[in-house]
Amino acid sequence: MDIKTASSLHRLRLVSAPEAVSFLLLLVCSVLKRTTDFNAVPVMGAIHGVLFILYVLFWLDAWNRTKWSFGTAALYFVLSVLPLGGFYAERKLKREAQDAVVASRARAAAAEGAVKA
Repeated sequence: MDIKTASSLHRLRLVSAPEAVSFLLLLVCSVLKRTTDFNAVPVMGAIHGVLFILYVLFWLDAWNRTKWSFGTAALYFVLSVLPLGGFYAERKLKREAQDAVVASRARAAAAEGAVKA
């Protein structure tokens, strides 16, 4: 995995958890708006909107760079619209990045072994 691909996955991972938190807070604010005089929906809606747009942009970039299958790309998009999906996406992306590092180290070790032989 090259550095641009790794950084695009890292950006997507970094925005997925805050996007999920903002979605949950927006849901809470919506309930509070209906049950009390507290109305933070315009503020939380704007914050969530910005984070969601960033998620979609980073998702498109990651999809383009990683050459995910349509199913994998669709999964990450669906996770962005589920209330707890961003947390799952963050964990899955972290695991994917760790697997890529392990594979990269294995390839480097195999290449080093081939050079010595």
